[in-house]
Amino acid sequence: MCNMYTPATATQIARQFGVGVRADYHPSDVFPRSQGWFVRQSPHDSAPGRELVKGQWGLIPSFANTPHLPYSTNNARSEELEAKASFRQPWARGQRCIIPVATFWEPCWESGKNVWWKFERADGEAFGLAGLWNTWVDKSTGELFESYTMLTMNADHHPLMSKMHKPDPKLPPDAQDKRMVVVLEPEAWEDWLTVPVTKARELINVAPVAIFKADPDALRSGVRR
Repeated sequence: MCNMYTPATATQIARQFGVGVRADYHPSDVFPRSQGWFVRQSPHDSAPGRELVKGQWGLIPSFANTPHLPYSTNNARSEELEAKASFRQPWARGQRCIIPVATFWEPCWESGKNVWWKFERADGEAFGLAGLWNTWVDKSTGELFESYTMLTMNADHHPLMSKMHKPDPKLPPDAQDKRMVVVLEPEAWEDWLTVPVTKARELINVAPVAIFKADPDALRSGVRR
């Protein structure tokens, strides 16, 4: 899973993702339930194409009574999208998005302690991570709340990502259900936003180690345990 990241720069947004950068775009660190940014295919017929949207990192399902959820929805297991109530409708409706990320952090427990690692793309570009979005409507006021979740997948056999997160001593090494983000390469972005649901799952794949630049982050490890 991922619980901390920094969005792509304004330059990366405009150059890589083909959307206009909003005046209020500020790529500061994003944490669960804070405000972040995602790219989606516009749901408005009057303005077709991609759009950059600001919303809560933690998807608010349509059945929620309040936007302030008592449970976590910032990550969604890709294997369970059809089954989980919070994500079932957005997935079925094709409400997929791309999350532009410059850097994300994961905790490495190889030493027996939490050491934060910093992840970037080796080619210097921004990550385009797979996500789902939803627009929640406050029935009492009519106010709209945009929100999104980041997809994850099993990483037990990934040479790099299997090192992240605290292992469960009760489970064998190859059955930990370690998680990693779903990285979409640029050539898959258009399909991720537009293809039918039956085709979208084919785009959820394990990212090769070579695309990552990953190192221990002394600053983060010094202030976050």
